[in-house]
Amino acid sequence: MARRRRGRPIDGVLLLDKSEGMTSNRALQQVRGLYQAQKAGHTGTLDPMATGLLPICLGEATKFSSWLLDADKRYLADVRLGAVTDTGDREGEVIRQCAVPSLPDNEVKSVLSGFLGEIDQVPPMYSALKHQGRPLYEHARAGREIERAPRRVSIYDIALTSRHAQGFSLDVSVSKGTYIRTLAEDIGERLGCGAHLEGLRRLRTGPFDGSDMLDIEQLESMSDEQRLERLLPIDALIGHLPALETDSEGARRIMHGQPIALETLELAEGSIARLYHDQGLLGVVTISGSGQCSPRRLINTADERR
Repeated sequence: MARRRRGRPIDGVLLLDKSEGMTSNRALQQVRGLYQAQKAGHTGTLDPMATGLLPICLGEATKFSSWLLDADKRYLADVRLGAVTDTGDREGEVIRQCAVPSLPDNEVKSVLSGFLGEIDQVPPMYSALKHQGRPLYEHARAGREIERAPRRVSIYDIALTSRHAQGFSLDVSVSKGTYIRTLAEDIGERLGCGAHLEGLRRLRTGPFDGSDMLDIEQLESMSDEQRLERLLPIDALIGHLPALETDSEGARRIMHGQPIALETLELAEGSIARLYHDQGLLGVVTISGSGQCSPRRLINTADERR
């Protein structure tokens, strides 16, 4: 007999405003506890220092969280000039200090524009990327410098939003895998004075922006009904995929792991799509050619999980 999961079969996506100093996993566990959800997962970590948008997936939404791992992101970054740290952010030790020259806005903007488009970025030593099975940050803490291959990332937009005595703030939109700490360091090098990341706030992840975020304190002050009302539906995670509809027999077959025939509207073989029945999401299917769809990731109903 299958072991019953603890908690409630709650499905949906919460847009959490993560607070500074909190790990992404701690934020996840607090949200899961408030909802008393059987399952919970996030869509990519934020460093403890960072704040802002952390989509939390509950229940069956966790099956589709990987679709956001490849999503583009937007940040507000605070860059401190004149000091380089071993971690690339304010939490590290200062390893080099430089005098900050007079930098008019047009000079800063000219340097920033040089980062637009595709760039090669070397991942920082203080990162979760692995070398010989161990995270790079473990090697860094042991005093070992590991050679890292540069990775191609995209900077879609980068704008100077404000200046202050020790640096400036940027609004930056980037592709997956972009390290804003490394971007801040590279900007500092091009300005000739070094830099590190002083603060970071995520404003957007894929289709989600920060307009509907809630922090832990707001969630704690709500009733259970109010918290449930703030959950987005599962298909908010995969709204970029084409949508298909099937009848009752097609729904029955697909939920039993069998392929079905559908009008796929010229979707290419191997592409994926959302599948609905009576306006309810069944899951994601793969187009296998000749109008055939095969199940890829399906939703279990709440009744099946009780």
